[in-house]
Amino acid sequence: MSASAEYVEYVRDLLLGGQGFSDLRTKKYFGGVAFRSDQLGTDTQFAVILNDVLYFVVDNSTRPLYQAKNMNPFSYDKKTGKVIVEKWYTAPEELFEDAEMMNEWAQQALTAAVNLK
Repeated sequence: MSASAEYVEYVRDLLLGGQGFSDLRTKKYFGGVAFRSDQLGTDTQFAVILNDVLYFVVDNSTRPLYQAKNMNPFSYDKKTGKVIVEKWYTAPEELFEDAEMMNEWAQQALTAAVNLK
């Protein structure tokens, strides 16, 4: 699972725009890239790019927002079948056209990630 440098930079620029994540950090994550912040007082991973797809952390309160937009959870295949990871959902396409909207969803993902700790 990889993440192209161009796509990572594009998402990073969106997350730094609008209200932005002034403390945004990236880290390698299973061949992709994880986004981290300590805005809420704890260093927390709230987003990841795998195979050039952005996923946000969701919890029980935010998952319905993603499901209502027909977004998919992260999944991968194993010899024993498909594994679905309900903690990570794809970001809606419209977020990539609006830095402020991207930041609203990213803030929700950060809150969800902190709540899941």
